[in-house]
Amino acid sequence: MLIEKALDRLRDAPRKWLVTGAAGFIGSNLVETLLLNGQYVVGFDDFSTGHRHNLDAIRNAVPADAWGRFTFIEGDIRNLDSCRTACSDVQHVLHQAALGSVPWSIEDPVTSNAVNISGFVNMLVAARDAKVDSFVYAASSATYGDEPTIPKVEEKIGRSLSPYAVTKYVNELYADVFDLSYGFRSIGLRYFNVFGERQDPDGPYAAVIPKWAASMAADQLVEINGDGETTRDFCYIANVVQANILASLAPDEARGQVYNVAGASRTTLNELFAALRGALEDHGVHYPHEPVYRPFRAGDIRHSEADIEKARRLLGYEPTHSFRQGVQSAMRWYLAEAGVGGA
Repeated sequence: MLIEKALDRLRDAPRKWLVTGAAGFIGSNLVETLLLNGQYVVGFDDFSTGHRHNLDAIRNAVPADAWGRFTFIEGDIRNLDSCRTACSDVQHVLHQAALGSVPWSIEDPVTSNAVNISGFVNMLVAARDAKVDSFVYAASSATYGDEPTIPKVEEKIGRSLSPYAVTKYVNELYADVFDLSYGFRSIGLRYFNVFGERQDPDGPYAAVIPKWAASMAADQLVEINGDGETTRDFCYIANVVQANILASLAPDEARGQVYNVAGASRTTLNELFAALRGALEDHGVHYPHEPVYRPFRAGDIRHSEADIEKARRLLGYEPTHSFRQGVQSAMRWYLAEAGVGGA
């Protein structure tokens, strides 16, 4: 696979990477993979949504010499000077830092705008001025809004359904403008419902898979917004890590664009519930309850599935884990986090 060849290239010629949001879910997985493959990594985070225990988990997961290649900067992307410091002397930037919650953005659009837009522009400016070799940023499937086409293709988007979606679309617009105005070419990766190890199950805005897994492990009721037939294209974290590395090493003709990053399949929330219950059974945990159905949540997209042909063709992206394989892989971690025996 192309990702294996890319990792071989990295090991043969170590580089220095900046990962923003390094203490978060996706960022910490990126940091770990890069360190395990011989890279030098600078982590940048303000711990507003990330956690120090994620950095501790990386330190415990990698050899001592790999951890020695990691440097951490505690800072806020809303501060341009901090962004400049973080970008100094790095070749590749993986920009993951954001407030990534639809409900949070509806409750507090001002902060979402400041972090996701002003912080993004700061990172673009700092990376441009540092003359980095590549800049890959976390875009979002929320950008598709009310566009009814299934599967989603990069060229067709609809009306935004939340302040969060607006911020992620504006990121893409700014990336285009920096290409046109300064010749600074970046790549946006439109993530579709990423899940996996180190995804926080706590808090009112937790993503559905870790939240449900934690509730089911604790023998608590699961609530479904709507009738359960809402669909999502759930994407396991290993697929996202792969896409980021491939995008960072992509040829120039593949840059200045956005790409869907997903599993390229549709799963209803009812099917998700059944899959989690089955995975729990496989680990010796019986969950006897049925879900509780609640009203639909404002700002939610009804159906989501990605067309990933563009990423396949131009980046060489190919998912290594299906939705069900990802659930099986992540369940042991979810149960360990919940302190459930048999994990």
